Amino acid sequence: MKNFYLTTPIYYPSAKPHMGHAYSSISTDVIARFKRIEGYNVNFLTGTDEHGLKIQRAAEQQKKDPKSFCDEISKNFIDLAKKLNLSNTDFIRTTEDRHKKTVSKLWNILEEKNEIYISKYSGWYSVSDEAFYNEDEIETKSDAKISKVSGSKVEWMEEESYFFRLSKWQKPLLKYYEDNPDFIAPVSRKNEVISFVKSGLKDLSISRTSFKWGILVPNNNKHVIYVWLDALTNYISALDYFENKNKNQFWPADVHIIGKDIIRFHCVYWPAFLLAAGINPPKKVFAHGWILSGEEKMSKSKGNILDPLEIIENYGLDEIRYYLMKEVIYGEDGKITPENLINCINSDLANNIGNLYQRISSIVHNKLNSLIPLCKPKDNSDLKILNLVEDNLDLLIRTFNKYEIHNYLKNIIQLCSEVNKYVNDSAPWSLKDDNLEKRNIIIYTVLEFIRKISILLQPIIPEKTKIILDSLNVHEDERFIKNINKNFSIKSEIKIQKINILFKKQ
Repeated sequence: MKNFYLTTPIYYPSAKPHMGHAYSSISTDVIARFKRIEGYNVNFLTGTDEHGLKIQRAAEQQKKDPKSFCDEISKNFIDLAKKLNLSNTDFIRTTEDRHKKTVSKLWNILEEKNEIYISKYSGWYSVSDEAFYNEDEIETKSDAKISKVSGSKVEWMEEESYFFRLSKWQKPLLKYYEDNPDFIAPVSRKNEVISFVKSGLKDLSISRTSFKWGILVPNNNKHVIYVWLDALTNYISALDYFENKNKNQFWPADVHIIGKDIIRFHCVYWPAFLLAAGINPPKKVFAHGWILSGEEKMSKSKGNILDPLEIIENYGLDEIRYYLMKEVIYGEDGKITPENLINCINSDLANNIGNLYQRISSIVHNKLNSLIPLCKPKDNSDLKILNLVEDNLDLLIRTFNKYEIHNYLKNIIQLCSEVNKYVNDSAPWSLKDDNLEKRNIIIYTVLEFIRKISILLQPIIPEKTKIILDSLNVHEDERFIKNINKNFSIKSEIKIQKINILFKKQ
């Protein structure tokens, strides 16, 4: 069995989770679940990034020590993973010993290879972003210095610092991007990164002396390791990279899923650190867009932060998962409005998928004593529906694996619409006793179609597809893409279970 390793960004627990965190996690979970039904051995990592000045200040404001503060806030993200029904196999916290050990080891390797030196740092720094900015990336607004990149306030800092020789890696990075054209996706983000690197890279400050909440630099306890060198290392510390050779079969990671606002750290700093240490970079970094609240980016100052738990409570988890993956083009910004949500749920889920199963299963329960009919479709019209999923399967798989998940779902919904038309045109509920064989063929054909699309929809709506597949008595070890063929078709004269309405109209 092939391995597949994918990660969310690790979340900065300075406040409670919002819709942006949920979107990253849900979309990564969808990919993890798809790779599982493809037959991969999946390692899916998420977690929290718990060091740095921002955390220290947030803890001080609440009069708590940083570790206790992180324990409380990190629990919110652990709970969120459960609420979102994530299938993650690991949850990393950067305050764990396994992480600290790996970060220290990586630092020592970089130091041994002469990739690190000590000097003095002076420049603009954003505590909110935990990022450094060049002079041309700064502007003045209302007597405050602001980053043009993020809009966050910056401060002038001067202190002794260790530096990573990032400038040395400008040409090797550009060559790496050229040799690995799929490393950064989507293409718009790739162009952004290449433009940034071509503009010139300066050596990167990678330690701090002005605060203490972080991993101490080996052999120099006056310095704390810069939070991004610390945080990015989580992707290999979760594998216990330097010690556990069995887990190392998952590296390099197949994909890091991140928000577009942290692409510089993942596509410039992270591969540079790894190449400098003699470690292969990940195969791909995919940067998705922002989830907008109406037409605006969410922010505390605007008071338009969307609470994912509140939205799930109002509309349902599978419904939100479906909406985010169907109505937001992966890689671009997307918005959530009540009107769009309701239209999507009613049109695609209630009227199309749910209604199709409800209509056919009700005939089975009312007319056939809940037993799947014994029959063999022969007419071209029936065979076309019976083979509809197989005929489109290669296209569907290719579409998903290009992360065109909205198109994957649009194609599935189009197939469902075609089958709904087949049901409307043939009207099995109206066929008389002299045409019962035809009625049974229609029922069997549609149930078999539903079995197949339910397998394909598992990554998106896992709770509802489980209900359908359970009701059809499809064994759990037969819920893989390889089982979408006639050798695994639903068995005749098996009793199907009654279920409640799958998707309630909003």
